[in-house]
Amino acid sequence: MSPDDSKRAERKDFVLAAAMVVSGLVICGLSLAELRATDPQVAQATQPLQASPPPPQDNAPAESKPGGARPTTPAPEPARPDVQAQKEGASPALPPAPAEKMAPPIKEK
Repeated sequence: MSPDDSKRAERKDFVLAAAMVVSGLVICGLSLAELRATDPQVAQATQPLQASPPPPQDNAPAESKPGGARPTTPAPEPARPDVQAQKEGASPALPPAPAEKMAPPIKEK
């Protein structure tokens, strides 16, 4: 290839690259102009339903007092009843814990 041919190829490449950049800028400008021209529409959800106030509770928790223990109404029950309660037929609230899996000891090298 002669030096003149290589200059022509470089010029063609430069013109092609410039045309691609210009076309990209034109498309970007047109997109921005269209975005500004239209009114932005915002999606809006329906209004939440107005729920009626809950009925007053007869079994309301006790009032808390500063520095005191946290009141609970009704009192919490233990997860595992004591031996006396189990003899009377009370069942535990939680299932028994799974047995631990034992593996043979690791042999040292």
